[in-house]
Amino acid sequence: MTNGNKSKREHLDNLHVNGTDRPGWLPGTDRMPRVGEEVYCAGGAGTVETVLGKTGDGSRLLQIRLESPGAKPFFAAASNVLLAPA
Repeated sequence: MTNGNKSKREHLDNLHVNGTDRPGWLPGTDRMPRVGEEVYCAGGAGTVETVLGKTGDGSRLLQIRLESPGAKPFFAAASNVLLAPA
């Protein structure tokens, strides 16, 4: 059995955001993200399109659309996004 080409896999450190990525921005666990709110996630800057149920870590599941033209929405846990300062 083979595991496929590991060189094409994303490294786990690249899939998590932290406060140093956007100084002054709040972690998504500090408050509930709102639809239309600007966020920063592993994919870059985007906007919350939908707030859904809870994830395994207790944070909300967010549907996010990146700012890149033609980008399709994707899902991220609120615990792994940063919220723009008010």
